[in-house]
Amino acid sequence: MSEPRASGTGRLLIGVTWAVLLLALWLWGREITEGHGSATPTTGDVAAAGRPLGRSLPPAHEPLPASRPRGLFIKATGVWAPVEERGLNPTGAVEPPPYSRSNAVGWYRGGPQPGSPGAAVLVGHLDTPRARAVFYDLSALKPGETITVARVDGSTAEFTVEDVSVYSKDRFDARKVYGPREADRAELRLITCGGDYDRVRHSYSANVVVSAYLTGTGRV
Repeated sequence: MSEPRASGTGRLLIGVTWAVLLLALWLWGREITEGHGSATPTTGDVAAAGRPLGRSLPPAHEPLPASRPRGLFIKATGVWAPVEERGLNPTGAVEPPPYSRSNAVGWYRGGPQPGSPGAAVLVGHLDTPRARAVFYDLSALKPGETITVARVDGSTAEFTVEDVSVYSKDRFDARKVYGPREADRAELRLITCGGDYDRVRHSYSANVVVSAYLTGTGRV
C-alpha cells in the first residue's frame, strides 16, 4: 500500500516547523551557560574526537514505533539519568533541566522521539558552580560505544556513537548539527557545553555534540 503524500500546504507547514526548531536549537547552542570549570579542548570550529581507524560500525536498525524517553544509560561514562521533557524558554532557546536537577537530561519534546526517524535531541549540563553534572564526561565517548535510551513503552533504543565533535558557538551550524545525516534513519544527538570558559560572560565558547544512530532494541 502506498504511503499518503503531504499536500503542498502540509509540506510548507513541516518546513516552517523545522526552521523554527533549528532556530530554537541554534539559540540554545549560543545561550546556554554552565558553571566554572574547564571543558574539552577544541581545534578550529569543529574538532572530532576518537574516530576509529579502520573500524566498521554496525548497520542501522529500522526505526521504532514512537515512544517518549524516560531514562538514559551510557556505560562508558557511568551515566544513568532520568530524562525530562523540555520546551523553549522565554527567549526561544531550548531549556535544559535546572541546576537543581543537574544530573537529569532534557529531551526536546518538539523534535523526534529517540528511536523514531530523525535526530532526537537530548541536552544536559556539563557542570554547575559547585559540582560536575550529567554530561561532564560526554566528550570522552568514542565512536562504536553504545548509548541506551529507556522508553515509556518498556522498550530500549540502543544507539551507536559515530562521531564526537566540538562546535564553536560563533559558527554554530544548526542544520548540520541537528539535521539527520541519513533519511529515514533514527538518530540521536547528545549536547552540552565545551571549549573554554569565559569568566566574564559566564559561558563556554563551544558545544560538545555526540552523534549516534539506532542499531538495536530491547526491553527494560
